[in-house]
Amino acid sequence: MTDLEKAKNILSQGHSVVAISGENAYISDGKGISPLIQFIDNNTSLENFSVADKIVGKAAAMLFVKLKVNKLYAEVLSEAGEKILQKYKIQYSFNTKTDKIINRAGNDICPMEKCVSNIDDIEQAYQTLKNQLEKLKK
Repeated sequence: MTDLEKAKNILSQGHSVVAISGENAYISDGKGISPLIQFIDNNTSLENFSVADKIVGKAAAMLFVKLKVNKLYAEVLSEAGEKILQKYKIQYSFNTKTDKIINRAGNDICPMEKCVSNIDDIEQAYQTLKNQLEKLKK
């Protein structure tokens, strides 16, 4: 079984994001992009890791680029997220593709997607997303 298959299998047990490289594994049940921001803030490199995630839009895709992920599976992948993965040559697969990621209430675009919609720089996206999360915590 490949690392990506292992990650997908663990993801299917109800987790939100799973990263596997050989014997090394990171599993998170955090919501949205929070686990990805935590990985970055903790200086966790996911270089050479295979990752499975529930929902990958542009925001998550940009964070996966910063984390240096090389293989990614998304249960749901947005078109904007796919463009980022293609641009940065991250191997990916998905279950469902959608034109946009919707917020948890189901009535608008995800706020994280909104705040990076006009950003192309990975570092700027990370800082913007981190600031947005901090605002939402208050």
